[in-house]
Amino acid sequence: MVYRDTLSALVRCLAADAIDSTAKQAWQKLYSAGYQVEPSGMGLPAEVMRDIDCWLHARLHSQLRPLHWNVLVAKYSTHKGRKVQAIAAAIPFVPSPAGRLFVQYAVTTWAIPKLKGVDGKRSTDMLVLPDSYYDMNRWEGEGRPEQTRNRWRRDIRNWLEGRVTEAVNHAHEVMAAEGLLIDNAAA
Repeated sequence: MVYRDTLSALVRCLAADAIDSTAKQAWQKLYSAGYQVEPSGMGLPAEVMRDIDCWLHARLHSQLRPLHWNVLVAKYSTHKGRKVQAIAAAIPFVPSPAGRLFVQYAVTTWAIPKLKGVDGKRSTDMLVLPDSYYDMNRWEGEGRPEQTRNRWRRDIRNWLEGRVTEAVNHAHEVMAAEGLLIDNAAA
């Protein structure tokens, strides 16, 4: 038993993809902004937890359906490149009467929600879209009523959240089978 619940395990293993573990110069080893070498919450050294996170990342990637993996990465990953790839991979599967451009904007803004703060920026290391990206008037050029566009966006987001729920449930089954969860209750 390593993780307290499925969602925290998913967030940790998806974040492991963005951690830099390349060889460093001697002076760089003196400063560590990432994982610390102190014990984790489960009493395991951080290096062991990092290895488990990476193993779980690979295990889930191989066990989940590609769509499920992509919606999880799009929603929870901190790796910019992988997040963008996952968004692009999920777009063709979204059922909607809306045009492709509308679906692209809807999926992208679902995966990269607008952040509060100055220009939506909290960190320089986060994906931040321009404010104009969240303007639904730009999402389609046929001048459909706002009510229709809101319904399309809501339906797309609900569909995506449904796939996330399915993915989390399947991930929970994989983690429970591997004995990685403290509480084997539903995610």
